[in-house]
Amino acid sequence: MYLRNAWYAAAWGREVTRGLLARTFLDEPVVLWRRSDGTPCAIEDRCCHRSLPLSLGVVIGDDVRCGYHGLKFDGWGVCVEIPGQANIPERARVKSYPVVERYGLVWIWMGDPALADLAKVPDLWWCEHPDWITTRPDMVHLKADYRLIADNVLDATHLTYVHASSIGSESLTEIEPLTTQKDDVVRVERWIYDRPAPPAYQKAGNFPGYSDRWAAVEFRPPNFCVNFAGCVDAGFGGPGKDLTLSAHKVELVALSLPTPETSTSQHYFFLFARAFGRDDPDVETFFNVGMIDVFREDFVILEAQQHRMSQMPNAARIDIKTDNGPILARRMLDRLIMAEHMAP
Repeated sequence: MYLRNAWYAAAWGREVTRGLLARTFLDEPVVLWRRSDGTPCAIEDRCCHRSLPLSLGVVIGDDVRCGYHGLKFDGWGVCVEIPGQANIPERARVKSYPVVERYGLVWIWMGDPALADLAKVPDLWWCEHPDWITTRPDMVHLKADYRLIADNVLDATHLTYVHASSIGSESLTEIEPLTTQKDDVVRVERWIYDRPAPPAYQKAGNFPGYSDRWAAVEFRPPNFCVNFAGCVDAGFGGPGKDLTLSAHKVELVALSLPTPETSTSQHYFFLFARAFGRDDPDVETFFNVGMIDVFREDFVILEAQQHRMSQMPNAARIDIKTDNGPILARRMLDRLIMAEHMAP
């Protein structure tokens, strides 16, 4: 089961063109394209005549023509032409989906169109803030349940082992996380006090001495995860403190937006934002190459995990102390899905 009344990332804007883009979301095949005015549209990827995927057709004006018998559909899924037939049956239509383009992404609403509230599009304000620089890698298709992303990022102790050769730090396993839940947000936060700044942070922030470092993650259902990380001068860090008082500061975020394709696969959208290193080629390389390589380390783990879970679906699993954040997130999502499913 999925939470359907929510906005999901369907594609980067650069992926949606005047051609046809076929994707599956929440087990439903969808085709996306742009009208002549540039606005994106999305309809069911199935002709209502003989069920050929419409993505095998062509765009004609603002509409898509089926590649089998030539029926033409507009961006709302309504059949507007049947070759050789003047009368178009009322039932000649397919499902359409609300879409909106924000922050460089095309978002799709898979639930009740009447409930598609634009105010509920996840706030990626970093993408539009002049002080922040974003890196937006291509979408990655992962053979893994989309919920495994939240499990992964909400437990930072995996950095010590999965990312031992890149950004891992044994100190993270020594720090007791502060885990909180407020409204629809689960937050897991760790602070490492009075330690040397990691090399990348030291280069970017030029810290004269030791630093206080944070690593925090927030989860918002159904799938939005934000990793916050950075350093300030020692003595200026800590929960609730005004970090702007530090003379030296490095701050970055990593955003994850896994959109379920099926129960065991996903379209994984992610981006990085930073408030430093604007004109530093080494920093640019780190985010355009190095950080993407870090995420690839996770991809290997997630797909291997899903493969074994699919092979052994009834195998017993245990929880440990650091699972508190992931468990809270999963329970929150399950409650929302159940409430949606039970709604009249």
